[in-house]
Amino acid sequence: MQDLYPTRGATEVVTPRQDPVVWGPSAGLESYEKDGFLTVDQLLADDEVAFYRRELERMIADPAVRADERSIIEPQSQSVRSVFEVHRLSEVFAGLVRDERVVGTARRILGSDVYVHQSRINVKPGFGASGFYWHSDFETWHAEDGLANMRTVSVSIALTENHDTNGGLMIMPGSHRDFLGCAGATPKDNYKKSLQMQDAGTPSDEALTKMADRHGIRLFTGRAGSATWFDCNCMHGSGDNITPYPRSNVFIVFNSVENAATEPFAAPIRRPEFIGARDFTPVP
Repeated sequence: MQDLYPTRGATEVVTPRQDPVVWGPSAGLESYEKDGFLTVDQLLADDEVAFYRRELERMIADPAVRADERSIIEPQSQSVRSVFEVHRLSEVFAGLVRDERVVGTARRILGSDVYVHQSRINVKPGFGASGFYWHSDFETWHAEDGLANMRTVSVSIALTENHDTNGGLMIMPGSHRDFLGCAGATPKDNYKKSLQMQDAGTPSDEALTKMADRHGIRLFTGRAGSATWFDCNCMHGSGDNITPYPRSNVFIVFNSVENAATEPFAAPIRRPEFIGARDFTPVP
């Protein structure tokens, strides 16, 4: 299979996007096509937020969930940072994946049936939860999971208020139009380190400065229940949370069934299925 987006070679390489941004009818998705993201001020009502937050809190308090390999622990505080594959661990979050407000939007953007490439709850507690450095998700999913095309969309649904101070999501608007192939080979079992701190697949300071100068940076704030949809190739990251106020969200990645994962394009082995799914069954 031809590699449209070379990465993890000797040097950084910029490749213009070879794929559509919106694969279905674009009506109502013009801002997503232009900027690479779409915000919804209130996807979930207050009672729904409370329902999902109770489930999040139940899961992170469960010793069996904490001990599961799908849980990622903060190195400093030993708090739960993320729990992956939540749509399989929890019927509550499985129901959210099937919600037409969620999966229906993914189908509109990707122009096909979709499956869940990845799901997780992110728990960013106050007083020191670490951030995540600038990166393109597609760079990782292409290099390490074998997604050939940019036909994947993520949604981050806030379960706590996103302030401008508690480590919120930052995106460079329009950065989805060019693919930045990063320098450096992928270590074996890179996922074990990258889920706590990104290393392989990290852009250079020079490349990030050029992109920020060209596109600017948007910081997302909003009430609990708000949501941000963003393209798989958006350059994004988040800062540390040193405030007292947690930032927790549900994160779901939908991939087109017509873009099912193959073999990694720039890694020695596949990542585990709880991070990069190999079950391509469409969401009903």
